[in-house]
Amino acid sequence: MPWKERSVVEERMRFVLRLRDGESMASLCREFGISRVTGYKIYDRYKECGLEGLTDRARTPYRYANKLPAQLEAMIVSMRREKPTWGARKLRDRLLRKLPNDVRVPACSTIHAILDRHGLVVRPRHSRTKSEGTPLSPGLTPNALWCTDYKGEFLLGDKRYCYPLTVSDHASRYLLLCEAMESVKEQAAFTAFERLFKERGLPHAIRSDNGVVYGGDAKPVAHGENQIDAANQAQHWHDADGECVDAEPSPGRQRGKQQQTKTVAEVKPNPGSPHVRASTRQSERRIGHCLGN
Repeated sequence: MPWKERSVVEERMRFVLRLRDGESMASLCREFGISRVTGYKIYDRYKECGLEGLTDRARTPYRYANKLPAQLEAMIVSMRREKPTWGARKLRDRLLRKLPNDVRVPACSTIHAILDRHGLVVRPRHSRTKSEGTPLSPGLTPNALWCTDYKGEFLLGDKRYCYPLTVSDHASRYLLLCEAMESVKEQAAFTAFERLFKERGLPHAIRSDNGVVYGGDAKPVAHGENQIDAANQAQHWHDADGECVDAEPSPGRQRGKQQQTKTVAEVKPNPGSPHVRASTRQSERRIGHCLGN
Protein backbone atom coordinates (compact mmCIF):
# COMPACT_ATOMS: atom_id res chain seq x y z
CA MET A 1 0.00 0.00 0.00
CA PRO A 2 1.60 3.32 -1.02
CA TRP A 3 2.05 6.08 1.52
CA LYS A 4 -0.53 8.81 1.46
CA GLU A 5 0.81 12.32 1.34
CA ARG A 6 -1.17 15.19 2.81
CA SER A 7 -0.64 18.87 2.17
CA VAL A 8 -0.77 21.63 4.76
CA VAL A 9 -4.21 22.69 3.58
CA GLU A 10 -5.58 19.16 4.04
CA GLU A 11 -4.17 18.98 7.55
CA ARG A 12 -5.86 22.28 8.40
CA MET A 13 -9.17 20.97 7.00
CA ARG A 14 -8.91 17.84 9.15
CA PHE A 15 -8.16 20.03 12.15
CA VAL A 16 -11.21 22.25 11.54
CA LEU A 17 -13.59 19.33 10.86
CA ARG A 18 -12.61 17.52 14.03
CA LEU A 19 -12.90 20.75 15.96
CA ARG A 20 -16.42 21.26 14.60
CA ASP A 21 -17.29 17.69 15.58
CA GLY A 22 -16.85 18.64 19.21
CA GLU A 23 -13.25 17.71 20.07
CA SER A 24 -11.42 20.05 22.40
CA MET A 25 -8.95 22.62 21.10
CA ALA A 26 -6.19 21.59 23.54
CA SER A 27 -6.22 17.90 22.59
CA LEU A 28 -6.28 18.64 18.84
CA CYS A 29 -3.38 21.11 19.13
CA ARG A 30 -1.31 18.50 21.02
CA GLU A 31 -2.09 15.87 18.38
CA PHE A 32 -1.28 18.11 15.40
CA GLY A 33 1.82 19.57 17.10
CA ILE A 34 0.75 23.20 17.06
CA SER A 35 0.12 25.80 19.73
CA ARG A 36 -3.37 26.85 20.78
CA VAL A 37 -2.70 30.33 19.44
CA THR A 38 -2.10 28.82 15.98
CA GLY A 39 -5.15 26.59 16.37
CA TYR A 40 -7.45 29.51 17.17
CA LYS A 41 -5.97 31.51 14.29
CA ILE A 42 -6.71 28.70 11.82
CA TYR A 43 -10.27 28.35 13.10
CA ASP A 44 -10.90 32.11 13.01
CA ARG A 45 -9.67 32.33 9.41
CA TYR A 46 -11.99 29.45 8.49
CA LYS A 47 -14.98 31.19 10.05
CA GLU A 48 -14.06 34.43 8.30
CA CYS A 49 -13.10 33.25 4.77
CA GLY A 50 -14.22 29.62 4.58
CA LEU A 51 -11.97 27.11 2.85
CA GLU A 52 -9.95 29.90 1.22
CA GLY A 53 -8.83 30.99 4.68
CA LEU A 54 -6.98 27.70 5.15
CA THR A 55 -4.49 28.44 2.34
CA ASP A 56 -1.23 30.31 2.91
CA ARG A 57 -1.48 34.02 2.51
CA ALA A 58 1.00 36.14 0.57
CA ARG A 59 3.92 37.34 2.68
CA THR A 60 4.49 40.53 0.74
CA PRO A 61 3.78 43.71 2.69
CA TYR A 62 0.56 45.58 1.97
CA ARG A 63 2.38 48.89 1.64
CA TYR A 64 5.95 50.19 1.47
CA ALA A 65 6.81 53.08 3.74
CA ASN A 66 9.43 54.61 1.43
CA LYS A 67 7.96 53.59 -1.91
CA LEU A 68 8.56 56.11 -4.66
CA PRO A 69 5.38 57.69 -6.06
CA ALA A 70 4.37 56.41 -9.48
CA GLN A 71 4.24 59.93 -10.90
CA LEU A 72 7.84 60.63 -9.89
CA GLU A 73 9.02 57.30 -11.31
CA ALA A 74 7.26 58.02 -14.60
CA MET A 75 8.91 61.45 -14.70
CA ILE A 76 12.36 59.90 -14.27
CA VAL A 77 11.73 57.37 -17.04
CA SER A 78 10.43 60.03 -19.44
CA MET A 79 13.41 62.32 -18.75
CA ARG A 80 15.81 59.48 -19.45
CA ARG A 81 14.08 58.64 -22.71
CA GLU A 82 14.30 62.27 -23.79
CA LYS A 83 18.00 62.40 -22.82
CA PRO A 84 19.44 58.88 -23.27
CA THR A 85 22.96 60.02 -22.37
CA TRP A 86 22.03 61.36 -18.95
CA GLY A 87 22.88 59.27 -15.94
CA ALA A 88 21.35 59.03 -12.48
CA ARG A 89 23.42 61.90 -11.08
CA LYS A 90 22.41 64.35 -13.78
CA LEU A 91 18.78 63.28 -13.62
CA ARG A 92 18.73 63.87 -9.88
CA ASP A 93 20.25 67.31 -10.33
CA ARG A 94 17.56 68.18 -12.86
CA LEU A 95 14.84 66.91 -10.49
CA LEU A 96 16.20 69.13 -7.71
CA ARG A 97 15.81 72.16 -9.97
CA LYS A 98 12.44 71.17 -11.39
CA LEU A 99 10.49 69.88 -8.37
CA PRO A 100 9.32 71.94 -5.40
CA ASN A 101 11.31 71.99 -2.20
CA ASP A 102 8.74 69.93 -0.27
CA VAL A 103 9.08 66.97 -2.68
CA ARG A 104 11.66 64.42 -1.57
CA VAL A 105 14.02 63.66 -4.47
CA PRO A 106 15.32 60.04 -4.51
CA ALA A 107 19.00 59.21 -4.28
CA CYS A 108 21.18 58.43 -7.27
CA SER A 109 21.14 54.71 -6.46
CA THR A 110 17.32 54.71 -6.45
CA ILE A 111 17.19 56.53 -9.80
CA HIS A 112 19.68 54.05 -11.26
CA ALA A 113 17.58 51.13 -9.97
CA ILE A 114 14.48 52.63 -11.63
CA LEU A 115 16.32 52.99 -14.94
CA ASP A 116 17.62 49.46 -14.67
CA ARG A 117 14.14 48.13 -13.90
CA HIS A 118 12.77 49.74 -17.06
CA GLY A 119 15.64 48.45 -19.22
CA LEU A 120 17.26 51.85 -19.74
CA VAL A 121 20.72 50.87 -18.46
CA VAL A 122 23.13 49.45 -21.01
CA ARG A 123 25.89 47.35 -19.49
CA PRO A 124 29.08 47.19 -21.55
CA ARG A 125 30.31 43.79 -22.51
CA HIS A 126 33.90 43.21 -21.48
CA SER A 127 35.71 41.01 -23.94
CA ARG A 128 38.36 39.21 -21.97
CA THR A 129 41.12 38.00 -24.23
CA LYS A 130 42.63 34.90 -22.77
CA SER A 131 46.36 34.70 -23.31
CA GLU A 132 47.84 31.30 -23.95
CA GLY A 133 51.30 30.12 -23.06
CA THR A 134 53.68 28.68 -25.59
CA PRO A 135 54.38 24.91 -25.54
CA LEU A 136 56.63 24.08 -22.62
CA SER A 137 60.14 22.91 -23.30
CA PRO A 138 61.12 19.72 -21.37
CA GLY A 139 64.61 20.95 -20.47
CA LEU A 140 66.07 17.51 -19.72
CA THR A 141 69.73 18.48 -20.12
CA PRO A 142 71.69 21.24 -18.37
CA ASN A 143 71.67 24.64 -20.04
CA ALA A 144 68.72 23.59 -22.21
CA LEU A 145 66.10 25.52 -20.23
CA TRP A 146 66.49 28.38 -17.79
CA CYS A 147 63.79 29.59 -15.42
CA THR A 148 63.72 33.24 -14.39
CA ASP A 149 61.54 35.25 -12.07
CA TYR A 150 61.53 38.12 -9.60
CA LYS A 151 61.17 36.88 -6.02
CA GLY A 152 59.16 39.68 -4.51
CA GLU A 153 60.50 42.85 -2.96
CA PHE A 154 61.63 43.80 0.54
CA LEU A 155 62.61 47.03 2.24
CA LEU A 156 66.26 47.77 2.94
CA GLY A 157 67.73 49.75 5.79
CA ASP A 158 67.86 52.95 3.74
CA LYS A 159 64.11 52.74 2.98
CA ARG A 160 64.66 51.51 -0.56
CA TYR A 161 63.17 48.35 -2.01
CA CYS A 162 65.22 45.44 -3.29
CA TYR A 163 63.94 43.25 -6.15
CA PRO A 164 65.89 39.95 -6.38
CA LEU A 165 66.19 38.69 -9.97
CA THR A 166 66.89 34.94 -10.08
CA VAL A 167 67.79 32.58 -12.94
CA SER A 168 68.07 28.83 -12.40
CA ASP A 169 68.77 25.84 -14.61
CA HIS A 170 65.75 23.56 -15.07
CA ALA A 171 67.55 20.22 -15.20
CA SER A 172 70.30 20.67 -12.59
CA ARG A 173 68.41 23.21 -10.42
CA TYR A 174 71.63 25.19 -10.28
CA LEU A 175 71.14 28.82 -9.36
CA LEU A 176 72.79 30.78 -12.13
CA LEU A 177 71.94 34.31 -11.03
CA CYS A 178 70.60 36.04 -7.95
CA GLU A 179 71.03 39.77 -8.31
CA ALA A 180 69.46 42.56 -6.29
CA MET A 181 67.75 45.12 -8.47
CA GLU A 182 66.64 48.60 -7.59
CA SER A 183 63.54 48.24 -9.79
CA VAL A 184 61.87 45.88 -12.25
CA LYS A 185 62.68 47.99 -15.29
CA GLU A 186 63.63 46.18 -18.49
CA GLN A 187 67.05 47.73 -19.06
CA ALA A 188 68.47 46.56 -15.74
CA ALA A 189 67.25 43.01 -16.34
CA PHE A 190 68.62 42.98 -19.91
CA THR A 191 72.02 44.10 -18.63
CA ALA A 192 72.06 41.28 -16.08
CA PHE A 193 71.08 38.74 -18.74
CA GLU A 194 73.72 39.98 -21.17
CA ARG A 195 76.37 39.47 -18.50
CA LEU A 196 74.98 36.02 -17.70
CA PHE A 197 75.01 35.03 -21.39
CA LYS A 198 78.67 36.01 -21.60
CA GLU A 199 79.50 33.87 -18.55
CA ARG A 200 77.24 30.83 -19.11
CA GLY A 201 76.39 30.89 -22.80
CA LEU A 202 72.96 31.01 -24.40
CA PRO A 203 70.35 28.38 -23.42
CA HIS A 204 67.93 26.75 -25.80
CA ALA A 205 64.92 28.31 -24.05
CA ILE A 206 64.05 30.58 -21.12
CA ARG A 207 60.88 29.99 -19.12
CA SER A 208 59.27 32.98 -17.43
CA ASP A 209 55.92 34.37 -16.44
CA ASN A 210 54.07 37.16 -18.24
CA GLY A 211 55.62 40.00 -16.27
CA VAL A 212 56.67 43.43 -17.47
CA VAL A 213 60.27 42.49 -18.12
CA TYR A 214 59.50 39.30 -20.05
CA GLY A 215 56.81 40.74 -22.32
CA GLY A 216 55.31 44.01 -23.43
CA ASP A 217 56.64 47.04 -25.26
CA ALA A 218 60.33 46.46 -24.53
CA LYS A 219 62.88 47.25 -27.22
CA PRO A 220 65.26 44.58 -28.56
CA VAL A 221 68.61 44.29 -26.84
CA ALA A 222 71.39 42.74 -28.94
CA HIS A 223 74.08 40.47 -27.59
CA GLY A 224 76.66 39.80 -30.27
CA GLU A 225 74.90 37.97 -33.09
CA ASN A 226 72.04 36.95 -30.82
CA GLN A 227 69.14 39.19 -29.99
CA ILE A 228 66.57 39.26 -27.21
CA ASP A 229 63.27 40.77 -28.30
CA ALA A 230 60.16 41.44 -26.23
CA ALA A 231 57.59 41.08 -28.99
CA ASN A 232 54.21 42.71 -28.50
CA GLN A 233 52.12 40.00 -30.07
CA ALA A 234 54.02 36.93 -28.89
CA GLN A 235 54.45 38.38 -25.39
CA HIS A 236 57.64 36.50 -24.66
CA TRP A 237 61.35 36.83 -25.15
CA HIS A 238 62.83 35.49 -28.34
CA ASP A 239 66.42 35.11 -29.52
CA ALA A 240 67.92 34.15 -32.81
CA ASP A 241 69.39 30.81 -31.69
CA GLY A 242 66.73 29.67 -29.26
CA GLU A 243 63.22 30.15 -28.00
CA CYS A 244 61.53 31.54 -24.95
CA VAL A 245 58.67 29.79 -23.16
CA ASP A 246 56.21 31.82 -21.10
CA ALA A 247 53.86 30.14 -18.65
CA GLU A 248 50.11 30.59 -18.78
CA PRO A 249 48.83 33.50 -16.68
CA SER A 250 46.61 31.59 -14.27
CA PRO A 251 47.91 28.07 -13.47
CA GLY A 252 50.81 27.93 -11.06
CA ARG A 253 51.69 24.36 -12.06
CA GLN A 254 53.66 25.65 -15.05
CA ARG A 255 55.66 28.05 -12.89
CA GLY A 256 56.89 25.45 -10.44
CA LYS A 257 60.55 25.86 -11.29
CA GLN A 258 60.41 29.60 -10.87
CA GLN A 259 58.67 29.22 -7.51
CA GLN A 260 61.11 26.54 -6.30
CA THR A 261 63.88 29.11 -6.35
CA LYS A 262 61.87 31.28 -3.98
CA THR A 263 62.69 29.12 -0.96
CA VAL A 264 66.40 29.62 -1.62
CA ALA A 265 66.61 33.02 -3.30
CA GLU A 266 64.20 35.07 -1.24
CA VAL A 267 66.72 36.02 1.43
CA LYS A 268 66.11 39.22 3.36
CA PRO A 269 69.29 41.07 4.35
CA ASN A 270 70.13 42.55 7.68
CA PRO A 271 68.08 45.75 8.20
CA GLY A 272 71.34 47.57 8.89
CA SER A 273 72.66 46.93 5.36
CA PRO A 274 72.21 50.27 3.60
CA HIS A 275 73.10 49.36 0.01
CA VAL A 276 71.78 46.95 -2.56
CA ARG A 277 75.25 45.65 -3.47
CA ALA A 278 75.96 44.70 0.13
CA SER A 279 72.64 42.85 0.32
CA THR A 280 73.57 40.98 -2.88
CA ARG A 281 76.80 39.69 -1.34
CA GLN A 282 74.92 38.65 1.78
CA SER A 283 72.29 36.83 -0.32
CA GLU A 284 74.97 35.00 -2.31
CA ARG A 285 76.60 33.75 0.89
CA ARG A 286 73.29 32.49 2.25
CA ILE A 287 72.30 30.85 -1.03
CA GLY A 288 75.67 29.15 -1.27
CA HIS A 289 75.20 27.82 2.24
CA CYS A 290 71.73 26.51 1.36
CA LEU A 291 73.04 24.80 -1.78
CA GLY A 292 75.90 23.21 0.12
CA ASN A 293 78.62 25.06 -1.80
